[in-house]
Amino acid sequence: MIQGIEIVGLGRQLPALRVTNQEIAEMTDTSDEWIRTRSGIQSRYFCRDGETQADLAAGAAEKALADAGIKPDEVGMCIVATATPEYVTPSTAALVQKNLGLPEDIPAFDLNAACTGFIYGLQLACSMLYAGALRHPYVLLIGAERLSGVIDPAERSTYVLFGDGAGAAVIRASELRRFFCRLGVRGDDAVLYGPTHEKPDPYLHMNGRAVFRFATEAISSGIALLEEESGVKAAEVEYIVCHQANQRIIEHVQKRLKLPREKFFINLHEYGNTSAASIPLALAEMKESELLVPGTRLFLLGFGGGLTKGAAYVEF
Repeated sequence: MIQGIEIVGLGRQLPALRVTNQEIAEMTDTSDEWIRTRSGIQSRYFCRDGETQADLAAGAAEKALADAGIKPDEVGMCIVATATPEYVTPSTAALVQKNLGLPEDIPAFDLNAACTGFIYGLQLACSMLYAGALRHPYVLLIGAERLSGVIDPAERSTYVLFGDGAGAAVIRASELRRFFCRLGVRGDDAVLYGPTHEKPDPYLHMNGRAVFRFATEAISSGIALLEEESGVKAAEVEYIVCHQANQRIIEHVQKRLKLPREKFFINLHEYGNTSAASIPLALAEMKESELLVPGTRLFLLGFGGGLTKGAAYVEF
């Protein structure tokens, strides 16, 4: 029996405020050209006027449930992948359960694997579905971040890159659609880290060059692992969806592996780096654009703080 999964619903939610590079340039020492040439980013979305990370998570989840055509009481588990939860406790997943009226007899919790969180969640969803531990047949997996709350307006190397948003997927077990996943971590608290108790600093910090090296290595090795496990070559899948951090990272891998540019779906120019939300945001947009049709095969590649990495092969 193939222990596969099927993504049957997708949804996304963005804050109301869209912030362009020009607006960022008016707040910090940078320019539209500097941002675009170094990252490919042209705009991002920030929460304002009472919008919360939990609001984004619930909004994306509600749309994913509607897309799947299922009711909240059919959800057997809720996972929110996030590095910026609303509270230390309760979890954002608990708030989503409350806001959407999900069953009370299900596990609901947050998962922090930074930008790789959605891929970690896919593996966990598959494992729980086949463990027979869930009372209902669907898993609601959400990636949601409010990074605008942890980036320093005075630090252009990070402030220009990140944005807020959420993407959600409804998942069920499938013996018809194959799924392969490999996860990893290289423990590091210096290359990319957020607020700490020991250092009363509310902001995110990143060594861009070190992240670039780790990211390109993680994507390249992840693709090789997926090719080996799935038996499908990168040139054969319809799309490769990487964590949307920086266009230079994706282009570097594309050229190294000699793959066509159109093989890589990129939307970071609109949203910036939304951490755990970036891959589900991309998938939701792809479905809305009718790119995810039956038979579509994807490689999903993640990398982020931890330093975490993950690669998944998914079939639609």
